[in-house]
Amino acid sequence: MATEKPMVLIVGAGLGGLSLGILLERAQIPFEIFERSSTIRPLGSALSIGPNLIPFLEQIMPIEDFFSASKPMTDVRSFNEQREFVFSSDFSPIEELTGYRQHIIARPVFYELLLRQIPATKMHLNKRVLDIGEKDDKVFLRTADNGYYEGDILIGADGAYSAVRQRLYESLKQKGQILKTDLEDLPFRCTCLVGQTDVLDQDEFPELKEPICQFWSTLGEDKPFSWVTFTTPQNKICWMVVCHLSKQQSKVAEGERFRSMDNSEWGPIAAQSMCDDTKGFPIPGGNGTLTMGDLYDRTPKNLISKVMLEEKMFETWHSGRVALLGDACHKLNPSAGQGAVTAIHDAIALANLIYSLDSTSLTSISRIFALYKAERYPIVLQAYKSSEFLSKRIERSFTGFLARWMSRHTPLWLWKIMLAKSVKYRPTASFLPPVEVKGSVKPDVHLSGTLGEEAFRRRQEQRAQNAQSV
Repeated sequence: MATEKPMVLIVGAGLGGLSLGILLERAQIPFEIFERSSTIRPLGSALSIGPNLIPFLEQIMPIEDFFSASKPMTDVRSFNEQREFVFSSDFSPIEELTGYRQHIIARPVFYELLLRQIPATKMHLNKRVLDIGEKDDKVFLRTADNGYYEGDILIGADGAYSAVRQRLYESLKQKGQILKTDLEDLPFRCTCLVGQTDVLDQDEFPELKEPICQFWSTLGEDKPFSWVTFTTPQNKICWMVVCHLSKQQSKVAEGERFRSMDNSEWGPIAAQSMCDDTKGFPIPGGNGTLTMGDLYDRTPKNLISKVMLEEKMFETWHSGRVALLGDACHKLNPSAGQGAVTAIHDAIALANLIYSLDSTSLTSISRIFALYKAERYPIVLQAYKSSEFLSKRIERSFTGFLARWMSRHTPLWLWKIMLAKSVKYRPTASFLPPVEVKGSVKPDVHLSGTLGEEAFRRRQEQRAQNAQSV
């Protein structure tokens, strides 16, 4: 008997939503992606992608496309405001542990690599979600342009201010089935300015000539700021400036967010004002006199955004035929570069579990959603705590001083143990050709992958039997 394939509605065309769409396309499971924006304009700075994701990328694209678009990163160097080197964190042992190096890639470039894997007919723009619900063993969504769509599964991958989550939680609140903490506003302790320059002159920025990404971080000495720059193979510099807020400043910033016409986490909110306030910040490299203003002047204005760095773990990830993915259910501080990674990991786990379905019944779908949260929640919680700690390293506080001291004085043997632990989660799609396992640290095995693999094996055997009977 043929397996009944579910129709999957994905709300949000971010990295997590695209990754899920790519995997469903490979699995020949029908899906549609709905994005509220009228145009795709990926913003942001750079992403750190390594062995936790590269095996997955090998499954879905020519991996040379990724390697040519990124630069390997071996260490993160910290400087003071006099542009003097202070200390570095060495990530080179990762290659021995996994067979892969860590890579830095511009977020817009990585987004384009994923977007080209999605059939254009399955991407629907200008689809702002007004309502979701379940009716007659189906899930539906209504959009602001009077669109109405039905499916078997609805995935909210629409960011920190997810419309899907809000509608889902409103319904659960009416039934008395939602935790009070899930209804509270997303807290944040800092705001951030992000961007990517145009192509730069290598003579003016000689660090661009280096084959290894120059990942440099500067901590403000008398100001609540830290700033980071990354070089890319496109002869561009991605950059990020973080403002660490006091409680009073947080209230002001929160008011600014709600006054904005666009309160999405990647919306341009008062970016020019923050550029003016920080343009004199010194940066390493160049001729020794460069400042952040030199990068702002070389960055297209439409690629500069001021964003809020919210941090929250939601407890409710799913209900009925609806599940949440990425920032919609867990918003991490970007200091550890884990936000995009965890969203894509969510997508891989969900894709394996959806593939394992033999029925589109509510019982079957509820079961895989429960397995999804049970597997992903503790892993994401660990990443959340790691992001919290790393965010402390760039704060001007006693806790920040202690975090930096620990980073500088961690013995190499202990550092390698920490790195080995961080690279054990390397999920891949069970229904696609497997990737060779490399390095001295073997990846963990998780239930979503096992179930997907078992389903793939059953279907292969069924096809073989059907072929013999013919």
